[in-house]
Amino acid sequence: MTQSIVVQVGQCGNQIGCRFWDLALREHASANKSGTFDEPLSSFFRNVDARYSEPLDIPVGRGREKICNLKARAVLVDMEEGVVSEILKGPLGDVFDHRQLITDVSGSGNNWAVGHMMYGSMYREQISEAIRRTAEMCDCLQCFFTMHSMGGGTGSGVGTFILNLLEDEYPEVYRFTTAVYPSVEDDVITSPYNSVLAMHQLTEHADCVLPIENQSLVDIFNMVNQAASKTSKISSTSKVKGGSTVTSDMGGIKGQEKPFDKMNNIVANLLLNLTSSSRFEGALNVDLNEITMNLVPFPQLHYLVSSLSPLYHLADVSLPLRKLDQMFSDAFTKDYQLISADPRHSLYLACALMVRGNVAVSDIRRNIDRLKPSLQFIHWNQEGWKTGLCSVPPVGQPYSLLALANNTCIRHTFTNLRDRFHKLYKRKAHLHHYTNVDGMEAAQFSQALESLTGLVKEYEQLEGTMGRVHEGAPRLQVAS
Repeated sequence: MTQSIVVQVGQCGNQIGCRFWDLALREHASANKSGTFDEPLSSFFRNVDARYSEPLDIPVGRGREKICNLKARAVLVDMEEGVVSEILKGPLGDVFDHRQLITDVSGSGNNWAVGHMMYGSMYREQISEAIRRTAEMCDCLQCFFTMHSMGGGTGSGVGTFILNLLEDEYPEVYRFTTAVYPSVEDDVITSPYNSVLAMHQLTEHADCVLPIENQSLVDIFNMVNQAASKTSKISSTSKVKGGSTVTSDMGGIKGQEKPFDKMNNIVANLLLNLTSSSRFEGALNVDLNEITMNLVPFPQLHYLVSSLSPLYHLADVSLPLRKLDQMFSDAFTKDYQLISADPRHSLYLACALMVRGNVAVSDIRRNIDRLKPSLQFIHWNQEGWKTGLCSVPPVGQPYSLLALANNTCIRHTFTNLRDRFHKLYKRKAHLHHYTNVDGMEAAQFSQALESLTGLVKEYEQLEGTMGRVHEGAPRLQVAS
């Protein structure tokens, strides 16, 4: 079985990572009742004998080795040590190898240039060594997952610096990025600069990017809470159990809940569902390399719109069939998207359905046939569906669905970001904070803007083909 390494950068990346590891442990504890170190666990964890000064890795073997001391295959980076220190003091502290932590004190000051140019260069060797050490402990390294925000200085700057480093040193290993985009009301004035500068790097160096908008997480959180509070007042036969929402950490490690934990749980569930086929058996297992192969038709159009369904755990495990169909329908509605967009009114280049739980392949096929007439697929990829089916459901649910779509609706998110960038850039506001950093030139702003504009234009051109009748190529004529 393959292994993946998680590189969590900045405050946002480390807080999401903390929720991911917590919920991953819960999921494996539910699936692995024997307490042995098996292949599913080895995909993201090492089994370590900590009795020695240099802890020894215990291999999977025949799956009969008892769990001694689990260590996450993770590298934690933050230029402000507060969040990482808090994680180490908490219940998950022992899950991380302290040699894999890289922190500073002063932070990047919400400045992409400070994170990318200054701290990136300063900590390059240390970061490279931490990643190399983690990679050498993998039998078959398949993927790097980087998690970071786009609006801050460390997440956007150091996060994209590490992405470049991974491409240089591990060109054959896939690079997936979970990037959290700032909302319009973001309190970081320079977040449009940071986001556009970081996007230039993501477009050039990532294999696959999962953009997530802060505002969408807030909207989903409010919608789930509203549904849960309504049904709890009706009767004991309500559809939503208390504490069973996808925003909940019920069953995870107990501790004082942080302000953004509930929203971070949504992102953690996205990553758990994405990697479920890499960790567990199923009728239609999907490797991470198959996602990029099937969903990314052009190198730079690798931004995937994601949606999760259900957003709450259903009370009755023996659900009627229409409930399963509703899960598929919900995944294509606006309210369930992790960015503020409606994919049904735009063009699909490709779509993947990652299903978990007690679902038959015929159920997936039937729902695809049911939904297909209402969705616009590009003319040269009318059957552009990739399906995965993992037999192990999320904890507390009979089944779940993660939909990943390469859809032109994402251009609206990028256009809004470009407009906010323009408001600052046309006045050259705050520009000196960036150009005063060694290695940062004003030309990089125009290059990043040009890259984003080109990306939006490509999506617009593809969407312009919607509704057109494309006749087949003329058949060859036999010369007389």
